[in-house]
Amino acid sequence: MNLFDLRGKTVLVTAATAGLGLAMARALAGHGASVVVTGRTEDKLSACVAALNHELSLTGASCIQGIVYKPVEQAPGQTLQATDSVQTAAAALVDEVVRRCGALHAAFINAGTHGAAPLQDWSPAQWSRVMQTNVDAAFFLAQQAAKQMATQDNGRIVFTSSLTGLLGRPSIHAYTASKAALLGMTRSLAVELAPQGITCNALVPGYFETDLSAGVRENTSLKQRLDSRIPLGRWGQPEDLQGLAVYLASNASSYTTGHSFVVDGGMSIAV
Repeated sequence: MNLFDLRGKTVLVTAATAGLGLAMARALAGHGASVVVTGRTEDKLSACVAALNHELSLTGASCIQGIVYKPVEQAPGQTLQATDSVQTAAAALVDEVVRRCGALHAAFINAGTHGAAPLQDWSPAQWSRVMQTNVDAAFFLAQQAAKQMATQDNGRIVFTSSLTGLLGRPSIHAYTASKAALLGMTRSLAVELAPQGITCNALVPGYFETDLSAGVRENTSLKQRLDSRIPLGRWGQPEDLQGLAVYLASNASSYTTGHSFVVDGGMSIAV
């Protein structure tokens, strides 16, 4: 028996048109899962899905479908208020996945945004944008995914956190707080959902070469300092998360829950 075989499984990956989400979607489909990916714009999402399906057709892997998903909207300068819109969007997304595929076996909650400013320059609007995208939307998508998974007595929920949820860095206060929140949610959801056969774990990437980290890589002094702290001597590539994603979606991880898997080239364990 192949413990990593995902045939017959439906897996949702949010924010999967680039970076870590795209790499995970590719790997999950390559191991047989029916993968539904989300993006914020129809044009970019459609192009991504078409390219992936062309690539996967050459290997006989399962097809990928796309759904536009924008749980948080904000006008310039507007302070976001807590509303039920993120919960409504999450419910609609899960309902659409189930309508298309009949079930939802794993949800990789990967969408996120960031911001940087000195402490005294942070505004309520900046703070709310990061927290609603990274925490509120993640929580309510997990809620709706778990509701569906409970009807199957089985499921996998995986958050994408960050090494900055464990280690501090100046100026990215909302991002750090939001990623730390995901680690706490991972533990609390794991305990509550375990009796229903649902596991909850977190990916904790270190510094990866993605669009999200472009600003850091352009800061020469900061990049040099970070480079010097990574024992493996390089930044991560999105493909470096693929094996762990497949493991967490598969039967191989059936007795693994409540854990945060740090993938950082050794950065967090070096003195």
